[in-house]
Amino acid sequence: MVEEIQELWEGGSEEEREILQLAVQAIRQKRERNSAFISGFLGLQGEFLDESTYCFEIPLTPFMLNARGVVHGGIVATLIDSTMGSLINRSLSSNQYAVTTELKVNYLRPGKGERIRAEARFLHRGQTLAVLECSVYNERNKRLAHGTGSFMVLTRQP
Repeated sequence: MVEEIQELWEGGSEEEREILQLAVQAIRQKRERNSAFISGFLGLQGEFLDESTYCFEIPLTPFMLNARGVVHGGIVATLIDSTMGSLINRSLSSNQYAVTTELKVNYLRPGKGERIRAEARFLHRGQTLAVLECSVYNERNKRLAHGTGSFMVLTRQP
């Protein structure tokens, strides 16, 4: 396996080397933050824009593009779900966590460029159910997609 990775690195295209680098990034991020591997592949590092809006801004990489060179719809859906999930999970007490129970995405225009940004907000927040919305924008602040999601709040078992 090590030889195969070395061969891919030495003989591969720039795009293939970038995918290998993303795999290493995903493993490191998983180890350091105990996040999902997909978070590392996407380069997710979020921030609050204000007290109720959470944002991920990510660079577009070959990993994210479909055969036509635009962001794959599944990547957009994952970004929307991850941004909303991060917002709700950061708002809960340490003995609680939330899981997605429903996700709806409307794709509005193709994702192109160097970066995209997702911003999530609460629409409703109850004791055990929350509904959030998230929009994804390109570098020119044009909306690429809009999604909503329902999340169930659960309590960690000791």
